[in-house]
Amino acid sequence: MLTFTTTQALQAYLQLQDGKTIGFVPTMGALHTGHLSLITQSVKATDITVCSIFVNPTQFNNSGDFDKYPRTVADDSVMLEAAGCHILYAPENPDEVYNGYTMQTFDFGGLDMVMEGQFRPGHFNGMANVVYRLFEIVKPHKTFFGEKDYQQLTIVRNCVATYFAHLDVVACQTTREDDGLAMSSRNRRLDDSGRKIAAHIPKILFAASQLSEFDAAKVKTWAEAEFAKVDGLKLEYFEVADGTTLLPIEIIDKNTRLFVAAFVGDIRLIDNVGLL
Repeated sequence: MLTFTTTQALQAYLQLQDGKTIGFVPTMGALHTGHLSLITQSVKATDITVCSIFVNPTQFNNSGDFDKYPRTVADDSVMLEAAGCHILYAPENPDEVYNGYTMQTFDFGGLDMVMEGQFRPGHFNGMANVVYRLFEIVKPHKTFFGEKDYQQLTIVRNCVATYFAHLDVVACQTTREDDGLAMSSRNRRLDDSGRKIAAHIPKILFAASQLSEFDAAKVKTWAEAEFAKVDGLKLEYFEVADGTTLLPIEIIDKNTRLFVAAFVGDIRLIDNVGLL
């Protein structure tokens, strides 16, 4: 696996790969099996797989969260090479990514105003700017995103449809721990007690996903009551929403998704599922 820390060197190398398809997996590092599953799918689907590791400051509305985000590039590099990744792009500072780039304000048609957007103002515009910039740098043919961050995936699709029509966004299923907890870089911050508490998130989420005979309001009320029973788990939101528009719905159908954000101590975890 080749590692590049500068944009110029990465682009110079990729320009020599004419005729080969490029798959791209953007990450902020602290990699886990879920990230590696994206790498595996890219390796199967394209000729060259590029993974970026860049903790992007513009998508953190909480500076403390940015400071606490784990940086484990050396360990990540070993994992990527074992997974068959061809190129690691690991810029060492934001200037390497954003030099010559003018930050934009995107219009996502309201996709960014609900759920995560409501509780993390500015997050999605920051995310979209770095993704836009990374797409400019790497020029991939396919990019791979996990469904765990479903709202992010939906907004990336919106951005790609507007600005990168040639690019194929591949959605990859959420990878879960044995107890159902969605794999996340934040999980490593949980102690043993917090880990047991966090396992209630998918348990309640999957149980709620089997209540399709009820209307959305009843499912929401039931889930909120279940979360309230778990000591040490603070629910931020539970939403029953349309899987395309992300807007709250009244009547459940096959396109419905359930979304949750909750705190275990000061560690914020998100998850979502379709109906079972």
